Amino acid sequence: MSGSTGRRITEKLSDDALRGATGRDWADWFAVLDAWDATRRSHAEIAAFLGTEHRMGGWYAQSVAVGYEQSRGLRQVGQSSTGDWNTSGSRTLAAAPERVLGAFTDPETRERWLPGVELSVRSRRPGKSLSAGFRDASGDAGRLTLWLQELPDGRTRLGVGHERLANAEAVARYKAFWKERLAALKALLEDGPR
Repeated sequence: MSGSTGRRITEKLSDDALRGATGRDWADWFAVLDAWDATRRSHAEIAAFLGTEHRMGGWYAQSVAVGYEQSRGLRQVGQSSTGDWNTSGSRTLAAAPERVLGAFTDPETRERWLPGVELSVRSRRPGKSLSAGFRDASGDAGRLTLWLQELPDGRTRLGVGHERLANAEAVARYKAFWKERLAALKALLEDGPR
């Protein structure tokens, strides 16, 4: 099932890269964690053990913990440590951050690239972030979190997190959905009227 929702972290972070950063590859770390009985521990405990006992940096400790959980069937791709189902997407757009946010918050503009979707804004930091409830025409719901970073050349890097999805199938569906919809947003903002 993990193939349908994305790639496992062990497929994204190679043995060579992990060994170069931490001194061990995936198999070695899994053996360390098995010997520590990590399948009985929480995600936070595993990451803390790696950070404290093995002096692993935070990003690598989190990554190895997730890789271990996925390999031992404790978590699927797209599933958080709390069991929630999430997906994400990103795109760099030739538009200012406020224009990008406007494409989400203005109903007429949103309908042009994200048809049938209703958003209920919960919080907004102008030019920086947005949190909103999400509901599409099929009735599927969830929560969106947007992060924006203005780049020195005037473009904006946009990250979209879609949380509180129903299951792994929803993760796979919305991963493809956001890839397609963010391409439509890019076309609208870069090729459409200013």
